[in-house]
This record gives sequence, structure tokens and C-alpha cells, in this order.
Amino acid sequence: MAATPTSSDWKIPKRTTSMVLFACWLAILAEGYDVGVLGAVLPALSEYKEWSLTPMELGGLGAYALVGMLFGALFIGTLSDIIGRRKMLLLSMVIFTITQAGAALAPTPEVFGAFRFLGGLGMGGIIPVAAALTIEYSAPRKRSLNYGIMYSGYSLGIVAAALVAMALLPVLGWRWVVAVGTLPVLILPVVAWMLPESLEYLVSKGRIAEAKTLAKKLNVRDYRPVAPANPGRRIPWREVMASMFSAKYLRSTVFFWISLFCGMVLVYGLNTWLPQIMRKAGYDLGSSLAFLLVFSLASAAGGLVLGSLADKFGQKPILVIFYLLGAGGILLLMFPNTMFINLCFVAFAGIGSISTSLVLTGYIADYYPAAQRGTATGWALSFARIGAISGPIIGGWIASTGLSFEFNFVFFAIVGVVAAIAVALIPKRVVESPSAMPSLEREAALD
Repeated sequence: MAATPTSSDWKIPKRTTSMVLFACWLAILAEGYDVGVLGAVLPALSEYKEWSLTPMELGGLGAYALVGMLFGALFIGTLSDIIGRRKMLLLSMVIFTITQAGAALAPTPEVFGAFRFLGGLGMGGIIPVAAALTIEYSAPRKRSLNYGIMYSGYSLGIVAAALVAMALLPVLGWRWVVAVGTLPVLILPVVAWMLPESLEYLVSKGRIAEAKTLAKKLNVRDYRPVAPANPGRRIPWREVMASMFSAKYLRSTVFFWISLFCGMVLVYGLNTWLPQIMRKAGYDLGSSLAFLLVFSLASAAGGLVLGSLADKFGQKPILVIFYLLGAGGILLLMFPNTMFINLCFVAFAGIGSISTSLVLTGYIADYYPAAQRGTATGWALSFARIGAISGPIIGGWIASTGLSFEFNFVFFAIVGVVAAIAVALIPKRVVESPSAMPSLEREAALD
């Protein structure tokens, strides 16, 4: 079987890599704002007399977009393999930016939730498509770094949401903060101009002449695509799933799923409820939003640092250490400290949730054989979305029970410890020779 060349075989100009990286970063930045905006306006929504929302209802509002993201990741990820990654990334941006306008104008919480769900469909599709394009157009030795740079847009988008909320909430109210999430639709022409189609996608569809023309335009050297025997053919997903849950990979799959599930509970639970929790702890609205700001800024920088450390010392020990440090930072927030000390603890919480989940996703993709890498990562992320949905709801449930604000920190710290234990229990990866692999894995290794 002829191998389909990947970007490992190409000489990709830095200019091309930079353009793709920046385009994907802009898309992820816009998504990060839309994800983070609810946490930024939640204190204002809790006091919005026209709706009179209970804590459980507030938590439910946080889950609408996440349910949409679950379905968006499944369907848009699949559609990107059928009609193209570039088209689906642009369509995803259109969906989640336009629906922000609907959420900002929503007359009822039900309409607000419906627009957040629709926006989630687009948000769920951005990450897998942007990740695929970033990896493909990056040199092999810089893929982890470039992935971290691209994904930093997510945390910086949350930072932007906190800054906009700090500026606009006191004077214009929460609707204007949400409406700002519509503005990235204006940069769509720029993203479309910078972003090329996936060369791997074109080759997989047998569109060799088109791929060669695009590679020449992008000055990609040593590009020698080979037409696949069956253009568009996919390895049967049942065979891939059977391998993932075989005796060889069952334990790894289970603990990867548990750890990423816990990571998503931390990311979305804290992102949604942190400002409100800190208000209950006695801070004013501006100070509470500052915690969200530091939480996100620290995770943006932490993703780059943890990625470099993971390349040097291995993903597993770095993930265990920083999940535990994040859990410790969360737990220590329950004690009375100075503002500076608590901001430091929040920074650890951001690194121990968002940054670790970024590295963990890369660990999953790197762990499994090439033939099942995409499916293994996609299914782990889809399962983790349940954790993402649960985080805001659990935070709302804690608030509705009348428990003290300290219980939030205890709960989320326990989740961080469980994530660390699950990562520690992941077996060491065994790299086999192609002759010892099952047919599905052998084919991928030979390719």
C-alpha cells in the first residue's frame, strides 16, 4: 500500500506555518471569549431581576453551550473530513459569533440558552479542526510548541472576556459584554485569506493536482503526494474501537478518559463559577473578575511551559505533578489570605486545569498508534465534554444547597487529585515492531 505523505516529509516555509498558526489562533481566541463570557457575566446575571435565576438555573445556562460543543465536535469534525477543514473552521466561526448577538438580545433565559447551544455547535468544531491544521503545517520538532501557542488563544480569549466585563459591566450591563463576542465575524475575511486548505485532506480525496498547485503556491518543498488506493476510504471505526478497548489498551483508555473528564470539570466549573465564588468569599465584582483574569493568563503561559517540560521529562510525571499543584492551589483559596497570595493560588489553579488538559490531550494523541490516534483523541474529548457540562451544573448545585463557599474549593481540589491519580495509573506505552502489531496498527506503522 502506498503511503500518503504527511507534513513530516515536507519542508514547510516559516511564513506558511506562521500564517496558519495565526489564523487558527484567531479562531481559538474568538472561541475562548465566547466560552469565558458566561463566567464573566454570571455575577451580573445572578442579580438580574428581570429573570430572577436560581443558582441551579445559572449552572444550567453554563451547560447549554457545552452540550452544543459535544455535538459540534462530533459532527463538524466528521464534516471536516468530508468537505474540507478550512470550510468547516470558517463555518464554525460564523456560527458561534453570530449566535452571540442572539444571546445578547435574548428576552428570556430559555432563548439565551438556545442561542448558547447553537453557538456551542460551532465552538465544538473549532478545536479539532484548528489542531489538525496547526499540526499539519508545523515542522515535526515544533509541533508541541506550535500547538501550545495556538491553544493559548483559548485562555487569552477568556482573559479578553474578563477585561471587557470589567470595563463594560458597571456602565452598560451584561448584554453588551456578550454582544462583543459577535465582533470576530468582522475578521473572517482575514482568516479566510490566511488559511489554506489541508494538503492531507486534498490527497485523501484523490485531488492530487489541486494539492500540488496549493503546495507550490505555499512554497512547500519536497512535496510528492501519492494518490491513495481508495480515495476517501476510512479505516472501519468498529475495528479501531475494538483495538482501543482491547486488553492491550483498555486500562490506558479508561484512565485517559477519567483524567480528561476530571480536567474538563475543573476547566469549565472554575471558569463559570470562579468570579461568583470569590464574591461569596467577600470580594467585590472587580476583584472577582481579576481572579478569572489571572486564572486565564496563568493557563496561557503555563501551556507553553508545561509543553516544554513534557517534551523534556515526559508527559506523565509533569501532568501528575501539576494536577496536584493545581489541586493544592484550589484548596488553599478557602483560607483567608491577602489578595496577592490568593491570586498566586488562582494562577496554580489555572495551570493545574487548563494547561494540564492541553498537555493531556497531546499525550493521548501521542500514545495510541497512528491508525487509531484520531478516533482515540476524539472519543476521549467527547467523553470529557460530559465533564465540561457537569462542572457548571455541579457548581450551581453547590450554590443552591446553601453550603459555604469553602465547599467549592474542597470539591474541585478532590477532582484535581483524582485526575492526578488517573494519570499516574496510565500504563507505560509499549512500542512494538510492525511485524508484532495487529493488521490495523501494522498498516499505519508501515505508512
